[in-house]
Amino acid sequence: MSVHAPELGGRTLYEWFEGSVRRHPDRPALEVRGEAVTYGQLHREVVSLADRLLREHGAPPRRLALLAARSRVAFTGYLAALRLGATVTPLNPAYPADRNRMVCELAGVDLVVVDESGAAQRDAELDALVPTVVRLTEADITDTGAVEADLPPYAVSPDDVAYVLFTSGSTGRPKGVPVRHRNLSPYIAHNIERYRVEPGCRMSHTFDLTFDPSVFDLFVTWGGGATLVAPQRNELLTPVDYLVNHGITHWFSVPSVVSVSAELGNLPTGLVNTLRHSVFIGEQLTARQAAAWHAVAPDAVIENVYGPTELTVACTEYRLPADPADWPGTSNDTVPIGPVYDFLDRVVLDEDGRPAQEGELCVRGSQRFDGYLDPGDNAGRFLAFDGERAEPYDGDGPLTPAHYYRTGDRVRVEQGEWVHLGRLDNQVKVRGYRVELGEVEAAMRKHPDVSQAVVIAHRRGDDTELVGFHTGSPVESTAFLLWLRKKIPVHMVPRRYVHLDALPLNANGKADRGRLRELLTAPDLV
Repeated sequence: MSVHAPELGGRTLYEWFEGSVRRHPDRPALEVRGEAVTYGQLHREVVSLADRLLREHGAPPRRLALLAARSRVAFTGYLAALRLGATVTPLNPAYPADRNRMVCELAGVDLVVVDESGAAQRDAELDALVPTVVRLTEADITDTGAVEADLPPYAVSPDDVAYVLFTSGSTGRPKGVPVRHRNLSPYIAHNIERYRVEPGCRMSHTFDLTFDPSVFDLFVTWGGGATLVAPQRNELLTPVDYLVNHGITHWFSVPSVVSVSAELGNLPTGLVNTLRHSVFIGEQLTARQAAAWHAVAPDAVIENVYGPTELTVACTEYRLPADPADWPGTSNDTVPIGPVYDFLDRVVLDEDGRPAQEGELCVRGSQRFDGYLDPGDNAGRFLAFDGERAEPYDGDGPLTPAHYYRTGDRVRVEQGEWVHLGRLDNQVKVRGYRVELGEVEAAMRKHPDVSQAVVIAHRRGDDTELVGFHTGSPVESTAFLLWLRKKIPVHMVPRRYVHLDALPLNANGKADRGRLRELLTAPDLV
């Protein structure tokens, strides 16, 4: 039975953690670099760090940024910020320093916590931009004896903003997405119940803190009293070793981890015996990827979930049947994304804004955020729907809970299941024909020698041509073209093909289409 929003209450992120501190103080909450930390110990270290940050800043910070990753500093710093009532803005040490400084400025950050991975980015420019910058090592995360009475009373409301994440903006300026505690509480409660997260469960951590599925990693884990097992980044290149060596029971990642590991020969079978749940998010999960992962962990349930940051991590879910013979076939050979959570409202609209079996997915409800940090970014991203036809929100007038968020994703019902067809902005016109790039990619993946495929629309003079990038074994271009012409209409067949040993990935583990476009300007590809 699923949890419905009215039953969930209004817990804050910190209260989800604190509840497990009270119930399970001697249970392990965190493992980093082989060292286990109990809930009681972690809580004491959080209070001690919060006390230090309070003293160094001189007052509770309003917005705290974490220039840290996969460290005791990062996890303890996140919780200390929440205990002080601050809004958290994660920064990725792997991102350019200029971008991180821009995010600090846009978010109005007044305190930055830096760990060893982010230390190289601390410079005079950052110190001048942010009132307080605190650099910490792992040795600084200790129980200093500080107690709750040393801190200001905890007075955070579910209506307060828990974190602000930044997504890429079309203008080159990142867009801030503020998410409130009340948006998160139903998501956390639903997933704790669905995946039976409780003491004894050992949860993966594959996502950087700047990517919102990390909220599942941290707070579904800590809300359920389970253990977060943080790998170092190189461990994710050999996920089976990580699963086996750490006894992982719950895995959550982007599908690309499966493809990249398979291409490196790092998906041995017959070794994994502790895994119960495998959940994938962030991009389409192909049937081939699901089959490869099922071979690794045949006893684990595989789920495909979907959702943009603006709808709080995920808002749909689909569980594959235990027997692969019962897995549904889809038009693009991807796993269905499943229905929208039953405590959220959804509508699928065609190009005219009318309900349809295929079109743009739009969602509202308890997990929908209240609008971008810059209200100017709201225009065109929401709509009002009267049951017959939608009216886009133009930025004038109030943005209310009645407005739906436009995901920008095309979905369709196939054999009773919702299937993700691709981004609306991945639909292009070639010689007057409308072409959905995801459909071309799905056709390319059906070639027996192809593992992954991404198609880019490339402008050459007055003409738009399609270029197909693929991994797997090399395929002679003319032979590939002729093979595809038997699968899809001729106007959809790419003119050029580029074989890569591996697709370039962005920091979130998704295929980096921007980098592929840059490759098209290389002299040997022009």
